[in-house]
Amino acid sequence: MTEAIPDSWKPVLAPVLASEGVRGLFGWLREEEAAGKAIYPPEGCRFRALELTPLDRVKIVILGQDPYHGPSQAMGLCFAVPQGIKVPPSLANIYKELESDLGISRARHGDLTSWARQGVLLLNTTLTVEAGAAGSHAGRGWDAITDACVAAVAARAAPSVFILWGSHAQAKAKRIAALRDGRHCVIESPHPSPLSAHRGFFGSRPFSRANAFLAANGRQTIDWRVEQTLV
Repeated sequence: MTEAIPDSWKPVLAPVLASEGVRGLFGWLREEEAAGKAIYPPEGCRFRALELTPLDRVKIVILGQDPYHGPSQAMGLCFAVPQGIKVPPSLANIYKELESDLGISRARHGDLTSWARQGVLLLNTTLTVEAGAAGSHAGRGWDAITDACVAAVAARAAPSVFILWGSHAQAKAKRIAALRDGRHCVIESPHPSPLSAHRGFFGSRPFSRANAFLAANGRQTIDWRVEQTLV
């Protein structure tokens, strides 16, 4: 499975990928699939976030928790679903805040590939899930890989933005020492889930704040439109 890791990420991930825990994770996934269990997203999409957003192009990191566990939903980008799949409630709330923040009309689909291609790393902390069982692969070893990804971005000299929605993402980022040195912008709010969005996600203006930071630090801003920029 390690051959699916894009070249730009391999140097920083090499020690983790060689670890006993990650080798065990990949072996366990093969066993689960051999036993007939449906695992989302498909194997070819599990490192899609890294494929679309090379390390040297990352400007913004958005952390999710684990992939959607319904059929055809997970596509390897946190919060995103392929075109033709109903926009999930959390993403619908993200679009609602985007419209309030920047006046961008809500997209009719949930494919966030255009964000990823511009340097928005849409990374779940756990990269697989069993069908119909949210959180089922948490604690299996993915954190070692995704922690290393976040740490690699934080260690770079280029000022970047970390958008942390909800306690899970915030707790993960607090383990990264380089995020506390003031070089980067950390934007925290409640999760966009319908259960928590009204507790401070709405009105948090993460998109304009992220672009303002990028512009102030000489980095190209993100065109947050979805349908108009999808490639």
